[in-house]
Formats: sequence, structure tokens, C-alpha cells
Amino acid sequence: MPVNYSFRHEVAEKVREEGREEGREEGIEKERASMILRIVEWRGITVPASVRDRVEACSDLGQLGIWAQRAVNATSVEDLFADGTH
Repeated sequence: MPVNYSFRHEVAEKVREEGREEGREEGIEKERASMILRIVEWRGITVPASVRDRVEACSDLGQLGIWAQRAVNATSVEDLFADGTH
């Protein structure tokens, strides 16, 4: 007979919700990074492994947003990092 260990306590519920929120944010970061790389590739620009790693490692949604905007008009991968941030 399976045992349900679901602990119902205010603190436990808060920790579970924080974990779910972190998971959602991580998913958004991965999706945004993937989108940036696809846009650059669709534009016919080769994405070196170092750039792929840099974009995929970024967890700053604001920075990923900036890179996404730049990807739309980029003519090289260097255009993503034009101002030298991150």
C-alpha cells in the first residue's frame, strides 16, 4: 500500500512554491537562450560553441532579453555582446 508523505505545513508549502517558481524561471531562461541561438542561426550566422555556452549559461532574464533584441538585427555573433556586458 503506497504511503503519502505529503507534509502540510505553511513553511513546507512556501518552500514547495518557491521551488516551483525557481523551476519556472529556469525554464524561461532556457527557452529564451534557445530562442536567441535559433534567431542567430536563422539569420545564417554560425554560432561557435563558446557563444552557445555563454548564452546558455546566462541566468539574467534582462540580459537575455537584450541579447534577444540584438539577435534580430545581428550580422555576427559579436553583435550580441556589442556593449561588452556579461
